[in-house]
Amino acid sequence: MKRLARELLGAVQFLTRIPLPQQWLGDIALAQAAPYFPLVGVLLGLAAAGIDAALRPHLRPVAAAAAAVAFLVLITGALHEDGLADSADGFGGGATPDRVLAIMRDSRIGSYGAVAVALSLLLRIAFIAALPDRDALAYFVSAETLSRWSVLPLAYFLPSARQGGPSAGQGARLAHSISPTAVAIGTLIAAAVTLASLHTASWRPWTACLLTTAASGSYFWRRIRGVTGDCFGAAIQFVAIAVYLCGAWR
Repeated sequence: MKRLARELLGAVQFLTRIPLPQQWLGDIALAQAAPYFPLVGVLLGLAAAGIDAALRPHLRPVAAAAAAVAFLVLITGALHEDGLADSADGFGGGATPDRVLAIMRDSRIGSYGAVAVALSLLLRIAFIAALPDRDALAYFVSAETLSRWSVLPLAYFLPSARQGGPSAGQGARLAHSISPTAVAIGTLIAAAVTLASLHTASWRPWTACLLTTAASGSYFWRRIRGVTGDCFGAAIQFVAIAVYLCGAWR
C-alpha cells in the first residue's frame, strides 16, 4: 500500500506542479508511476469541474470555462501546452527528423507553437462552455482522465525519437519502458472512471480518444520514428480537445 501511494504521488509530481516532499516519493521510477496517470486526470478533472460549477451561476459559461482551463494550465505548470508548442514548431518547421528534433529542443516559441497553444485554449474553452450543465462533471473527468491515459499506449508502442543522454528528456524516457501490465492497469482505471461518469455513453469519448491517440502515434512515427516528451504533451492536448468536443456536440 505504501508503494502504491508513492507511485501515485510520483504520477502527481510528474504531471502537475503540486509541491511534494521528497520523502513521500522515495525511489520511484517514472515508468512505475505511469499506470496512475489516469488517476491524476481524475483529480484534475474533479477540481476543474468544481471551479466551473461554482462560477456558472454567476458568469457566462465561456467565462466559467476560461477559469477552469486557466486552473488546469496553472496546476500543470503549462507542461502540456509547452509540449504542444514545441511539437507544433518542430513538425511545422522541420523537414527532416533531425531538424524536427532540433527545433523541438529550442526553448523559444515560434509562430506554429503560438498558434497551436492559442487554438488549444480557445477550443477547450469553447467546448467546455457548450457542455450541458448535467454533463459537465462527467466530461471534465473523462477528458482529463483519457488524455493522460493516452501517454500509456504511445509510450508502450513507440521508441524514443532521441538517442538517449541528457537531451532525451524525462518524458521521452517513458518510451518502450512501460510494461503491458502498466498499460492494462491504466486502461482499467480509465475505463472504470469513464463508465462510472458517462455509463453507456462512454463509448463516444473512448472512440475519440483511441482515434486521436492512434492518429497522433502514427504521425509521430512517420515523421520522427518515435516520441519525445513534447509529443506526449501534444497528444494529451489533442485527446482532451476531442473528448470535450464529444460532450459539446449536439
